[in-house]
Amino acid sequence: MTLILLSAQDDQLAPGQRHPVFWDKVPKRHQGAYFQVLHAPIPKVGALLTHPDQGTTAQVLSRFRWPGDDSAPCVEGCWIEARAKLMVPAQGISLDVRKEGAALAWVTVSDKSYAGQRQDRAGPLIAQTIGQALPLCLTQGFLLPDDPARLRSLLTDLALEQGFDLIVTTGGTGVAPRDLTPETTSAILDKRLPGMETAMLVASLAKTPHAVISRAVAGILGKSLIINLPGSPKAVAENLEALLPALPHALAKMHGDPSDCAA
Repeated sequence: MTLILLSAQDDQLAPGQRHPVFWDKVPKRHQGAYFQVLHAPIPKVGALLTHPDQGTTAQVLSRFRWPGDDSAPCVEGCWIEARAKLMVPAQGISLDVRKEGAALAWVTVSDKSYAGQRQDRAGPLIAQTIGQALPLCLTQGFLLPDDPARLRSLLTDLALEQGFDLIVTTGGTGVAPRDLTPETTSAILDKRLPGMETAMLVASLAKTPHAVISRAVAGILGKSLIINLPGSPKAVAENLEALLPALPHALAKMHGDPSDCAA
């Protein structure tokens, strides 16, 4: 896919600098300085923007839908981050859009970690473990308390609005009163994946009899694979070890790979 990035004026972004890009409509309050794209799909998170001369110039970090004004009641777009110096002349610049690897979001659900009473080691371990097994184009982490409403809102946004390929939660899968991650997740899924849930349970039972109280859920929402993991780093590593061999195939099929499964 190719898009034309327009600017209100000759502008440039330094490496690491972020900027919103509006699609089709620009609110009046942003008319002085804006980036705009006309008549092209909004890229998914993790997509790279490249120029024949400048190379890889920017990456899509997130997508947004904002209330606008009289000139544009609703505006859509994305936040980009410059990977190198990005020159955007007022007459526009043509950029190719490509996505290499999967976009991963990990979510730690923990009252103690959210309150700063315990260091979150499980969430970063998810990113590290999956990153060693799969090519990833983008990794973003989130930290929430054991709040079903906030978790439901975040998972829905990450899957249906942002378009992350893989969303992995850690925490809230047990039987404590505030352990409600599985209920929250299963309520929004389009499809459950009981095979993944069974694989995690079998792997955990081989390590500890306490695994019988884990209620982790896995499934698909939109075109995102959502997996619940327990809260301990040890359990995160054990459960992921059981799933990693199947993840590339699952992600490919989820995105419409027509090849035979037995090939």
